[in-house]
Amino acid sequence: MELYEGGCELKLLETLAGHSDRVWSLAWNPATVAAGTPLVFASCSGDKTVRIWENTPSHSASWTCKAVLEDTHTRTVRSCAWSPSGKLLATASFDATTAIWENVGGDYECVSTLEGHENEVKSVSWNASGTLLATCGRDKSVWIWEVQPGNEFECVSVLQGHTQDVKMVQWHPSTDVLFSCSYDNTIKVWAGDDDDWQCVQTLGEPNSGHSSTVWALSFNAGGDKMVTCSDDLTLKIWETDNIQMHSGDGYAPWRHLCTLTGYHDRSIFSVHWSSEDIIASGAADDAIRFFVENRDGLVDGPTYKLLLKKEKAHDMDINSIQWSPGEKRLLASASDDGTIKIWELASL
Repeated sequence: MELYEGGCELKLLETLAGHSDRVWSLAWNPATVAAGTPLVFASCSGDKTVRIWENTPSHSASWTCKAVLEDTHTRTVRSCAWSPSGKLLATASFDATTAIWENVGGDYECVSTLEGHENEVKSVSWNASGTLLATCGRDKSVWIWEVQPGNEFECVSVLQGHTQDVKMVQWHPSTDVLFSCSYDNTIKVWAGDDDDWQCVQTLGEPNSGHSSTVWALSFNAGGDKMVTCSDDLTLKIWETDNIQMHSGDGYAPWRHLCTLTGYHDRSIFSVHWSSEDIIASGAADDAIRFFVENRDGLVDGPTYKLLLKKEKAHDMDINSIQWSPGEKRLLASASDDGTIKIWELASL
């Protein structure tokens, strides 16, 4: 982290308008990291649409809305996620469905609709190989879908275990272990294969977990640490044994490492860990904060410090914050104010 010893600033590069309601979530296309390929991300909103944005540096506006995916979802689109190949986009909606979109020569076609949740679908996530998709919702369940040839999706498991609305699902970046976080204040870890999946660990208050709704989680690049954010106004860092995780049954228990408290005074809705080990948070106080590991001083185990706080990053709640893939220190934020903002974390 030598780069930031002299301090840093968050530069606003562009504000993107277009959605007519709050913007809930955004997702960068992972396949656009290749040299010469423009960066692309998707955003989804209470206006029932998904927008595809592309970096167009030669234009007067450096970001252009390339497509609006509409007339498919009948209610809020809460979450969106690209497959690892970047060819498919999954969108989860309050209309109880998850739609799968394929980019066919720049046109996005809805090629599949996944039905089964009783009501609002809150989140969707692809595993690292793009062979499995997970969804979760207000019906307290987590569904695992297997990707079949011809854009067919088969539900292989319905996981019951949470006692409340499930806010987010996220696959581990390198193993087929699934994580879910919920209004019941817990994070659950699910492992298995084929159609035999079970909860192998619950991270809750008894094991230094959160005391209120857990909104989101994110992994570091190595996959041996995880950060979670909550209504209890804290971020928590968890760790696991990477060697144990990649040997044999592919599951190693997670343990609480530290809690970042006193930095937020409103709910923290989004957290994302960058490939360079910078944690960004987006919260209900309209601010974006950045945290890094505190490497000075001999303390008992790792601690994290606030690197930067950007007050009034948006006019309203920040629902999603996402670092772009690749080396650029670019990130995007989405808000209840209906806008998406593109930022650069620059060293002074």
